[in-house]
Amino acid sequence: MNLYESELQVVAAAESLAATLGTNENHTVAAAAMDTHGHIHTGVNVHHFNGGPCAELVVIGNAAAAGAGPLVTIAAAGAGDRGLLSPCGRCRQVILDLHPDALVVFPGPDPAASAQIASISVLLPYYYRHPDSAPQRLLRFHARYYDATASAKKTLTVRWKESHSPGPALAYFEHTDHGPLPVDITSVETFRIDELTPQILQLKQGSSVDGYVSNLHNHYPSMSEDAEVDVVTFRLSASNI
Repeated sequence: MNLYESELQVVAAAESLAATLGTNENHTVAAAAMDTHGHIHTGVNVHHFNGGPCAELVVIGNAAAAGAGPLVTIAAAGAGDRGLLSPCGRCRQVILDLHPDALVVFPGPDPAASAQIASISVLLPYYYRHPDSAPQRLLRFHARYYDATASAKKTLTVRWKESHSPGPALAYFEHTDHGPLPVDITSVETFRIDELTPQILQLKQGSSVDGYVSNLHNHYPSMSEDAEVDVVTFRLSASNI
């Protein structure tokens, strides 16, 4: 997935803070995270022999202290021009439990490669989710879907590797000034791409499954032709109607 401007801002915030850390061996990594209102929160690690917290955990705490709500993007960078860093296993588990719909920025396969971004569930396959974590879930949308969602005309979306489940969520509109909308996910059904029909997708007359699938591939470039996708139906929360 390519990084958008808002995600690049999170990377820039982490790298900028990391550049100020100097040679202090107790603080060697900086992290930044964006919430659903576009606010960026930052923090640094606290190295200690008893297992001080990583920068990602500190920024999660700082965001919580600011009343940020769910986080949508997280990135960490090392002092001494080390660039972007991938989260450790403990941080991946914490992010999954507290912010399961966050996208995490991590370095490319070699120093010359561009940064990459993926959902936390992709970075932690075959994961265990703490049953008592009860996080606020997000359903991410491109900004162009705001009006259709806000007017209750859009009630279905198709997702790949996003691990949604029925229940309350926030419809979050990426790269826009629109705030999130409370919604209820009413069902999540899994189909192979070749099983999708106009009826399953609730397509309007004149729209085609092939066109819908083509748009899916544009959004998920690495999705295979025989992938399984989730058809997610939702509605605006009663308090929002």
